[in-house]
Amino acid sequence: MIRAAALRDRVLAPLAAGLAVYGGLVLFVITAITMVNVAGFTLDALAEPFGGRVSGLSGYEEVVALLIGGATLAFLPWCQLRRGHVVVDLFTRRLPARAVDAIDRLALALTAVLALGLAVSMAWGMARMRADGVVTGVLSWPEWPFWSPGVVALALWGSVAAVMAVAPPAPADDPAGPPPHG
Repeated sequence: MIRAAALRDRVLAPLAAGLAVYGGLVLFVITAITMVNVAGFTLDALAEPFGGRVSGLSGYEEVVALLIGGATLAFLPWCQLRRGHVVVDLFTRRLPARAVDAIDRLALALTAVLALGLAVSMAWGMARMRADGVVTGVLSWPEWPFWSPGVVALALWGSVAAVMAVAPPAPADDPAGPPPHG
């Protein structure tokens, strides 16, 4: 139990925080690209009456589509670590603390299985896309490298959930405060 808590606090928490920062930076890049693209469309509308033309960014939709998936998944490990996922406690509010703890641990274990299964499935899909040579339609970029952050995020999410199922943070140590059922 102490080893799992140390793994959670010393290894998984910094990795989850770093991955969340990565996700935030990617979303910032997407926002910046979107602003440039919108500015291009606005300038085009202003230049059109004078016979001018300003184009938007070629392949904008592809870049956003390639980046958004990994960026979104990058937040899941941190959210899991902070107990930030939705908890429906309608039926467990009146249960004893031990029963609630057992249900929480089971839910964490199932989340770990789900996330790790998704990571494996996504890794297989990424390998298949690489083998098939799938590229984007406008920019002709290979798609498979953009799946890597998602695979890493899902694997880390599953690892965080698995460790939390074995060693959930004590309410006093939990940065998110007491458990949602507490």
